[in-house]
Formats: sequence, C-alpha cells, structure tokens
Amino acid sequence: MSPPDYFEVFYAINPWMKGDTPVDPGLAAVQWESLKNAMVERAGAQISLVPPVQGLPDLVFTANAAFVYQDRAILARFKNDERRPEEPHFKARLEDLGYTVLEPPVPFEGAGDALIYDNRLVLAGYRQRTEVSAHQLISSTFDLPVLSLELHTEHFYHVDTCLCPLEGGHLLYYPGAFDEYGLKVIEANVPEEKRLTVTAQEARNFACNAVQVGKSVFLNQPSARLVEALKRRGFEAIGLDLSEFLKAGGSAKCLTLRLY
Repeated sequence: MSPPDYFEVFYAINPWMKGDTPVDPGLAAVQWESLKNAMVERAGAQISLVPPVQGLPDLVFTANAAFVYQDRAILARFKNDERRPEEPHFKARLEDLGYTVLEPPVPFEGAGDALIYDNRLVLAGYRQRTEVSAHQLISSTFDLPVLSLELHTEHFYHVDTCLCPLEGGHLLYYPGAFDEYGLKVIEANVPEEKRLTVTAQEARNFACNAVQVGKSVFLNQPSARLVEALKRRGFEAIGLDLSEFLKAGGSAKCLTLRLY
C-alpha cells in the first residue's frame, strides 16, 4: 500500500475522474487508514508500504504497480503519460523487497489487469489499459495459463473493477463489463455454483474492487444482498467507506497489491 499523502484528482484518465467534486485529503487519509487497519486487525494481513511522492496522486493505487507471483514481478507500463513517472518508484520498492522485476514492452497495468484465480490460472483484462500481447509475457514468465477477457466499457477499465477471485474457486464479477466471448470464457472455467454476479448498481459502487484475506472480504459499502450472498458462500463482507477514492475510479483492491 501507499499512503494517500498527495492523493487528489487534478487530471482525468477515466470516466470517474470528473474533478467537479474535490477530494477531501483528511477524509481520504482516514478512509485509507481504516482499510489498512481493518485488514491487519480483522484478517492478520501484513502491510508493506511504498513511500508517497508529491505530484504522483495515483501512486496510492498500488494494485497497478505490477503483477507479482513467487519471486518475480512484471512491472507496470502505464498507458497514460500521467502515471508513467510512478514506474521507477514501484520498481525500486519491489527490488528492495527482493523481487526480480521484468519490464514489459507494451502497456500493462499490473494486478489491475491480471488476477490469479483458484491458484491455477490468470484472469487478465485488455483493451482499455493493457495490450493483449502482454498476456503472453505473463504466461511465459510464470508458466500459468492466461484467460484474456476484453473489457468493452470505459467505466470498467481494469479487470479488477469488475471481477474478483475469491478463495475456494469462487468468483465475484459484473457480467455487464464483458463481451459475449468473455462471459463464455468465465462460464467455461468457473463452475456455476462458484459464480457470484453483482448488479449494475453494485458494480458502479465498486463491489468487485474488493480485497479478500482468508474468509474476510473488504469492500466499499456493500449492499445487504451482496453481504448475504457472500455469507452463504462462507465469507464475511467487511464494508468500509472509501468514497474519496471512488472519485478517482478506485476502491479497496486498487489501494492494495498482493505480494505472493
């Protein structure tokens, strides 16, 4: 994670970043601390920090830093110029933590667009921020099968905004973010009883941008329906107010990068 010391919205690189509602820095700090503390206290997570950098407001969204697995990391190559200066900071921190860092030749936005499902394959998004050719690098580097999912709406610009793998092979996802082929890929690889869909309203509240640690699922203000649906599958939904980060198009998952 990276503290939101310099978090604000002063440019627009996705439809959520309207800039007409300024970020409240104090509230953002409280919300970020609440997420960090909840993951530590409720689920025993261990947190490593990336120092914040003035002028890099989106550094707080560490999910996009890299795809990390075992002892290697494929660093982000951001599509938008506004985020490119984040790359050396993420690279330095990952190397400090002992990872071998690879740099892709094409746009690729880390764990924002590549998620490990059921410890056996990668669900990877493309079109909006990541080039599909980057998926081959994931497969060849980690010897993991990669299922490529086209994201066909600008509001769900990373795969982690519309899909969240959960323990035990469960999958939380928003069907409206994928094309017909992508839905067929999901349905062919995830058993029906393991699939948990969210509504359009829940998706726009970033329900899929969740962090799972053990049986705890941390997410922005979930609906009662979703809390109950997760409970039936053995998970505890822990709702948090992350409204300040939604102004930039991110929530709990965007604020974290899982280190394997």
